[in-house]
Amino acid sequence: MLNLYMNCPYCNHNISYTLNTTQKKCAKCLRKFSEKKILFEQKIINLFCENNTANQCVQNHNLNYVTVKKKYERYRQLIASYLEELYHNKEVLEYDEYIYLEKSKKKVKKNIFDAINFMTFNYEDKVYNLLMPNLHRYKNQFLDDGIEESYFKEFSKFMMMNKISKIQKRENIITSFWIFFEESIVKYKGINKENFFYYLKEIEFKFNYSVKEQEKILFKMAGYK
Repeated sequence: MLNLYMNCPYCNHNISYTLNTTQKKCAKCLRKFSEKKILFEQKIINLFCENNTANQCVQNHNLNYVTVKKKYERYRQLIASYLEELYHNKEVLEYDEYIYLEKSKKKVKKNIFDAINFMTFNYEDKVYNLLMPNLHRYKNQFLDDGIEESYFKEFSKFMMMNKISKIQKRENIITSFWIFFEESIVKYKGINKENFFYYLKEIEFKFNYSVKEQEKILFKMAGYK
């Protein structure tokens, strides 16, 4: 039986044959596909691009948490690879360093070693972020040596100077990204440091592209047209 409703997700041909209730076969490239599976992928991508967390997908859309979590993790990995490849050999217009520390940790001195710093580069009206080595590995050494107070004072001076420089700078794409980053990161609570890179790249991706562009790119990276 011919089917004209869904284009082939692999070659975009508009005619396919119905094989059973779940599978169809493209009349051109002859590849098999499941409409249900594709529609589900599209739905998860749409929710991801519209900034729904995995918990929100469960609460508002009655989806399985484990399934959504695995999908989201895969999307972040695909995004990171895509952005790294896209940035390769691009001409940098300007760059600056950003220091991030969760608001709840800022008042405790020893938490300065948990700060994450990254470089933000401006190229072709987009941003690219490079995660820098953090100080967490030296935390115990600084505390054991009793120089936490001295380091904290120096770090505080740097943060103050850094903050002043941002205020005095004209608004640009880098500072706009930092604002976007701070607004976006708060919805993710308790991010593992090993995974911070992928969340940073997700935010970078969402800053650089509209929701429609994000959906199109992600759907293609997931293996479809």
